[in-house]
Amino acid sequence: MSNIEKLISIRNFTSEHHKGLVSLIFVGNWIISKHQNFFKEYDITMQQFNILRILRGQHPKSASINTLKERMLDKMSDVSRLVERLRKAELVERKSCEADRRAVDVKISTKGLDLLKEIDEKLDKLEEPLKQSLSDKEMVQLNKLLDKILSSYE
Repeated sequence: MSNIEKLISIRNFTSEHHKGLVSLIFVGNWIISKHQNFFKEYDITMQQFNILRILRGQHPKSASINTLKERMLDKMSDVSRLVERLRKAELVERKSCEADRRAVDVKISTKGLDLLKEIDEKLDKLEEPLKQSLSDKEMVQLNKLLDKILSSYE
């Protein structure tokens, strides 16, 4: 009996594809849950963390709300609302775009950069089980397989 069969008490998958899909969903949700609990310690969500990481990659330049939407991992996020919460926490700065008054430019603050630095130091520990369970070669293989799945949904 495989781990997924033990964890969710299913013994008769309709196919290996069905078992694989259920396993992907289960593992994905499990990883999300671990990350959500981790980020609670810093009083931010995974989506807010994603925005901060995008902005750090843009630093010292700013990014538009549309740029953030395009680069978000969670495409269902309300980016404007997330940015506003980050602004209230003084983790980002936002201002009207000089070229287009309807657009908003967002830039990570020093406080936001400091928070990411603090998180980065502990994030490795959260990702340690993945590093222990898969070798570098296996991780390359997993990435290729996941990319193959993604390309089939385009």
